[in-house]
Amino acid sequence: MADLFDSAQKVAADNGPRPLADRLRPQSLNEVIGQEQVLGPEAPLGVMLASGTLSSLIFWGPPGVGKTTIARLLAGETDLHFVQISAIFSGVADLKKVFEAAKHRRANGQGTLLFVDEIHRFNKAQQDGFLPHMEDGTILLVGATTENPSFELNAALMSRSQVLVLQRLSLADLERLAQRAEKEVSRALPLTGEAREQLLEMADGDGRALLNLVEQIMAWKVEKPLDTKSLSERLMRRAAQYDKSGDAHYNLISALHKSVRGSDPDAALYWFARMLEGGEDPRYLARRITRMAVEDIGLADPQAQSICLESWEIFERLGSPEGELAIAQALVYLALAPKSNAVYTAYKAARKAAAKTGSEPPPKHILNAPTKLMKSEGYGDGYAYDHDQEDGFSGQDYFPETMARTEFYAPVERGFERDLKKRVEYFAKLRARRNPG
Repeated sequence: MADLFDSAQKVAADNGPRPLADRLRPQSLNEVIGQEQVLGPEAPLGVMLASGTLSSLIFWGPPGVGKTTIARLLAGETDLHFVQISAIFSGVADLKKVFEAAKHRRANGQGTLLFVDEIHRFNKAQQDGFLPHMEDGTILLVGATTENPSFELNAALMSRSQVLVLQRLSLADLERLAQRAEKEVSRALPLTGEAREQLLEMADGDGRALLNLVEQIMAWKVEKPLDTKSLSERLMRRAAQYDKSGDAHYNLISALHKSVRGSDPDAALYWFARMLEGGEDPRYLARRITRMAVEDIGLADPQAQSICLESWEIFERLGSPEGELAIAQALVYLALAPKSNAVYTAYKAARKAAAKTGSEPPPKHILNAPTKLMKSEGYGDGYAYDHDQEDGFSGQDYFPETMARTEFYAPVERGFERDLKKRVEYFAKLRARRNPG
């Protein structure tokens, strides 16, 4: 598939000035940059258009990757009337007017493609309002969202739509877009090669952001190409796309956790830095890495938990940004520590067994007998006091009498748990010797 703005014809000029991004808006789908995974001949939209059938769609992707443009072009490809609304500025009354107009249009033989930007901002009742009009063919819905549809959209709406994931533009895509902009304004960007690369990185995968930056640069009066230092002084880097309560938050903390689990300190530091750059609270990160120490390091290195807690305390004393270095040190320690989830696995298995066995009482021989009645019932009978044994181990069974002995904890051959494994095996042999059969 060609690209977003690569060989687009110029849009007819309006009377007033138009932003560069608007002037370069594609006029056909084969002019869209990137998104081959949805627009290619064998991709979902390519197959739909080839067969002449288009279903309701949800475009999920970051800003500036062509969601609105593709929706508008789909309407043209399928001879549908294009209507665009934003969930931020529209309410129930606006939706009713849109549906009523679509009904009149349908009665006259014209279909409607309704594009809803930020569709996740509609509440459940408003989302439900689309369903009957989608089912009877009054509208073909194309929604756009930057948030995970699985969390933000109703199951009923999702079941009637196909979710298509649009990706941030690559540096190669952005370079093609920059070249298209240079062709439009009939001159090259006044930047050195390194500064040009820096400009593409500043856009952070957002085509619209890049064109806005290009338009600013083209307006400057410069005598020679600007280098990276000069460009940084004149332009602020685009803020990273990060929502501390949204999908990016969970994606990045997952990447951080898995990098630690995978013993990769460099990747762990990268995702840690990404979250800090996005404005994440260091206290949240301190709490999460402490959880990693408990869950993924465990008793393979018992010191890991203490190091995490100490780094957390150091941050509280030093504050930001100095205190963040202590958390970074703990993070590197965790990434390089021996790993074991044996206790974590054992704990979950024990919880499952506890839920299954209900209210089974402990065996009578380990129950205290403070009253005559309890003694007469056999409480405490046969209990062997471990400290009275020569090796300090009685080998008695402490599980409920109706429950077979179960091994939950299986230490690994890594770190300190290697020693614990030897202890587990030692006690198991003694237990078997003292309880033959």
